[in-house]
Amino acid sequence: MRKNKVKTNTTEKEFVFEYKAGRHHCVLKVPLQFPVQENVSDLHGRLMLLHKIPCFVETELKDRLLAFIERETLEDYDREAEAALQKLTNGEADLNKLTNLWAKAYTETTLEHACPEEPSWDEDFADVYHELIHSPASETLLNLEHNYYVSVSELISERDMELKKLQERQAAEMDKVMQELGKTLSDHDVNTVAAQHFDAQQVLENKWASELKQVTGIQKQEYQEWVIKLHQDLHNPNNSTINEEIKVQSGQLAEAGDMGARHFEEQRQLEESFTIHLGAQLKTMHNLRLVRANVLDFCKHRRHGSGGAKLRRLQTALSLYSVSLCGLVLLVDNRVNSYSGIKRDFATVSKECTDFHFPRLSEQLEVVQQVVLYARAQRSSKQREQPEMPRNGSSDDKNKNIERNSSNILPGEFYISRHSNLSEVHIVFHLCVDDNVRSGNLTARDPAIMGLRNILKVCCTHDITTITIPLLLVHDMSEEMTIPWCLKRAELVFKCVKGFMMEMASWDGGISRTVQFLVPQSISEEMFYQLSNMLPQIFRVSSTLTLTSKR
Repeated sequence: MRKNKVKTNTTEKEFVFEYKAGRHHCVLKVPLQFPVQENVSDLHGRLMLLHKIPCFVETELKDRLLAFIERETLEDYDREAEAALQKLTNGEADLNKLTNLWAKAYTETTLEHACPEEPSWDEDFADVYHELIHSPASETLLNLEHNYYVSVSELISERDMELKKLQERQAAEMDKVMQELGKTLSDHDVNTVAAQHFDAQQVLENKWASELKQVTGIQKQEYQEWVIKLHQDLHNPNNSTINEEIKVQSGQLAEAGDMGARHFEEQRQLEESFTIHLGAQLKTMHNLRLVRANVLDFCKHRRHGSGGAKLRRLQTALSLYSVSLCGLVLLVDNRVNSYSGIKRDFATVSKECTDFHFPRLSEQLEVVQQVVLYARAQRSSKQREQPEMPRNGSSDDKNKNIERNSSNILPGEFYISRHSNLSEVHIVFHLCVDDNVRSGNLTARDPAIMGLRNILKVCCTHDITTITIPLLLVHDMSEEMTIPWCLKRAELVFKCVKGFMMEMASWDGGISRTVQFLVPQSISEEMFYQLSNMLPQIFRVSSTLTLTSKR
């Protein structure tokens, strides 16, 4: 209020309103301070209450009041403007000061004249990398990345060897202790030795984890600085040494030996490709693939690289900052971590090569965990504000379970991690599933199926044109997964994905995409070909291209 008194000069004006109430002629006179600082509706309500104005003139009073305030305010503005122009004409105003104030106000309120935001380091590096990877320097970038990968792989091999030696030594010690159990040693002594072994193993693992983190951090910093320097040298016409720097041995990546590397055993991969056209009026062409492979084969790099591995690495790098990203659906449990099962194996693969563009997987999972906690807190607060009676006991137990484990996600929900250090994948969808996916009574309304629909919708809105989906909604086969079980599950997923792809036309306007259906490596070739015969029947394939490859 003090600020308004200093800033503006107030004037008092009288508002007059005449009306008839039966035989009486009434006149309402109210002094108003201009400019009016209060809400007109509030002012009108107070006038009606204090002066006991009849309700049948309420609307007329409000209209007259609004018109009066608007007219008098405009007159005040016009009067002030004429006075300011008169001062300018008479030379009483400082013209330079006035123009500077106008220019400042204009630049602060107009976006196109405002100062541009400073670009971030990540944005600059992304632009530079995208330009270099599409230039003759791409071979140099890939070779450098491969050298860093080999260095980290050797360090991991040393870690595994040292951990193996420690476990063998501890196993031998424990055997000796168990032999003396009941003679010279008691159960307490055995527990003490086991605790010492566990502590020693934890210390060694933490030591190697710290060393790997330090090495990958140094590699990332050196790589980014080198990419920026190479980009500057390429744009410097006076630099004659840049050609020698780019001329790296072209076969270095392809001919790199394993050098004692840990080779993953690769089995025969089967693949069949189909071309389909979906849509009611405007049909869109999509590519479908049925692949038998391990899910982590799309993530692993190979130190004994071949020409095909090099091409896949190049293709992944070329499309890193593009509108043709590649995604993978990874089936996980409800805990956001990387400590068990397929999550641990995936985390191990992601650590084998430094990610030069995105945060480490552990850092991304920490952010996801915070988001999950915040979302659960928001949902709990809304449920407390609007309590609902549970329909049955199962929903009550479910709500209690959610409240007790607020850091966990629910079946059908998923979180996303970004990667530039995987073989054929940029985006990984970590889809939460429960034990129900192993049963034979899965329906189209199951959370896992609805999670696939939401994942496909994210692909449409974020330029992910290739997505790999576990066809059977499992990564490993078990005894209960018989041939009828596999056929029934595949038919369900095929039909649901077809329906989701039909919806894509309304999501993205009809863009051609590639959907890869992945089956476990342990499935038989006979079962694979039965599934490949089912796919064209469900999707009504217009043309097929069948490929059976061996890597």
